[in-house]
Amino acid sequence: MKKIVLTGGGTAGHVTPNIALLPHLKAAGFEVFYIGSYDGIEKRLIGDFDIPYTGISTGKFRRYLDIKNLTDPFRVVKGYSQARKYLKELKPDVVFSKGGFVSVPVVRAAASLKIPCIIHESDMTPGLANKLCIPVAARICCNFPETLQELPASKAVLTGSPIREELANGSRLEGLKLCGFSAGRPVIMVVGGSQGAASINEAVRKALPMLLQDFQVVHLCGKGKLDDTLLTLTGYKQFEYLKSELKDIFAMADVVISRAGANAICELLALAKPNLLIPLPAAKSRGDQILNARSFASQGFSLVLSEDDLTETLLTEKVQELYCSRQTYIEAMRQSRQLNAIDTIVGLIKEVSA
Repeated sequence: MKKIVLTGGGTAGHVTPNIALLPHLKAAGFEVFYIGSYDGIEKRLIGDFDIPYTGISTGKFRRYLDIKNLTDPFRVVKGYSQARKYLKELKPDVVFSKGGFVSVPVVRAAASLKIPCIIHESDMTPGLANKLCIPVAARICCNFPETLQELPASKAVLTGSPIREELANGSRLEGLKLCGFSAGRPVIMVVGGSQGAASINEAVRKALPMLLQDFQVVHLCGKGKLDDTLLTLTGYKQFEYLKSELKDIFAMADVVISRAGANAICELLALAKPNLLIPLPAAKSRGDQILNARSFASQGFSLVLSEDDLTETLLTEKVQELYCSRQTYIEAMRQSRQLNAIDTIVGLIKEVSA
């Protein structure tokens, strides 16, 4: 069997695409190993699978002043040495990186050993971690047509993002049962990312008197962000987060309100769910979600609402507009070039490891 090392971590978005690849890599004859940080989210998520996991030292690369900028470079150097030693002993045929700062020492160490590396950039513009890996990568996968212009033409491939197959196998009936909803009224799914989004949570809850006139609302609001005063409100169901039941909520949802993280919107694309994106504003990020949302809007996949303009009235109007035009969005998404991500990426892995 050939060996492949997966790496990526820091957030769920840097791990779940790797998880989506697992059964397909095994079916293709690869023995899979994972390198992550000592105690990051990737260790917990990968722990659900029968995969050897190795933790290394890692540090964050910051563009701003922080006392940790003095110590983290030493952690990165240590992580590079650890990764290189491990890879030299393991002798994998290929490394696949989903990004995050833990991936930098792994990819650079692999390259120093002449092990081919494929990296995946989720956002429209490459983040700093991937910028440090691009020079030594054999192939660079991306989610957006615009990203191809930012990457070396000889390496870049528009693939889309690997999506967990189980998300497409949900039951609308089970979702309705879980929420106690009626089958005769449309459903809005609200999701603000794994940590929730306070501004979206607040706007949705203020808009409930208007939204519930025409819709039922299922709200994934983030850990510790339930509103106890709304627990018995008819047509409104809150969850901090969902695991196996998430597929049933997706199956039930007619439209989705979401942040514009790359992994989240690629799931919406794969499931052809009409969506209203409220990207994280530039003041709270490097602006990648704004660019992601803009790209999806230009391709006809999404309706976009700026957080700066977010009010309960405008939110309700946008949701009604989205619902009335939902079939147009569904048809555009079904014609996307980014729907065969897993097959394309596994094909690239086979190619570079041959």
